[in-house]
Amino acid sequence: MDRETHLKRLRFRAWHRGIKEADLLIGGFFDKYSGGWSEAERLLFEELLEEQDVDIMAWAIGAAPVPPRYAGTIMTALRTLTYVPIAE
Repeated sequence: MDRETHLKRLRFRAWHRGIKEADLLIGGFFDKYSGGWSEAERLLFEELLEEQDVDIMAWAIGAAPVPPRYAGTIMTALRTLTYVPIAE
């Protein structure tokens, strides 16, 4: 599948997780960073989307150790949390 179609599918999956908190965390992360991803990073993110939301959220906030297969640039960016909108 071409890059744009792949990104559209990933965006849908990132924003439709099942709980609002996960949608904001994972969808917001996707919107901010996905445009610059390589094919390898897109495939790793696709693999990450297969994980449980509670696990992804725990890795992102540092409540659980990140599995070695996800350690790297994507998880480092996910852990910054600067992409989550906060109403003031």
